[in-house]
Amino acid sequence: MLWTLEFTVAAPLADPLAAARALTAVPGLAALDAYTPARGEGDDPLNPAEVPPTLVAILSFDDEATLRAAVAAPGTAAAAPPRATSAAFRRHHYPVADGPGWPLSAPVSYLVRYDLPASDVAAFQSIYMASHPPVQARLPGIRSILCDVPLPDLTVPGTANANWLMGNEVVFDSAAAFAAAMRSPARHELRAHMADFPPFSGINHHHLMDRTRIMP
Repeated sequence: MLWTLEFTVAAPLADPLAAARALTAVPGLAALDAYTPARGEGDDPLNPAEVPPTLVAILSFDDEATLRAAVAAPGTAAAAPPRATSAAFRRHHYPVADGPGWPLSAPVSYLVRYDLPASDVAAFQSIYMASHPPVQARLPGIRSILCDVPLPDLTVPGTANANWLMGNEVVFDSAAAFAAAMRSPARHELRAHMADFPPFSGINHHHLMDRTRIMP
């Protein structure tokens, strides 16, 4: 199990990677990844195109106590990118046949985030994690699968809580590999799973992003 803090910036940034590098000042940080809109061509024909965020910075910590201390630390708020939302997660990773699973190595991620509200948050999260990753593991070319369960009581001071219900990330070698996977039978099975989720009235967001390791 992993513990993460996520900053998302939708507004333009002069240098998104510089904004991400500023977060190396956050205390207790074990790893930092910056996600920016994918440069390669890749799409999911079952989801409409969305404007991606300018930057998603995902900060990893060794344990929950270190994450909680970092969220409360004044240095974290000072390092946060301008106009960012924040969210803290308990992160789960899953095995895949053709990749390491964890740690992340392939450079292209499909970041999926579900908005609240939902009729039964715990049931949605439980059903999602039980049903989605085993099928995602059959997507051709997939290298890693992660599910993110929000810790809703944690928000960095000075930022708005992103108010997520659930997060998911699948990782590929390239945008082209992602596009091929989205045209496989497993992708259609994943869409069918949505009928089994407890009702939720939020939006689910899908963004194809390039991942850059900032530290270590």
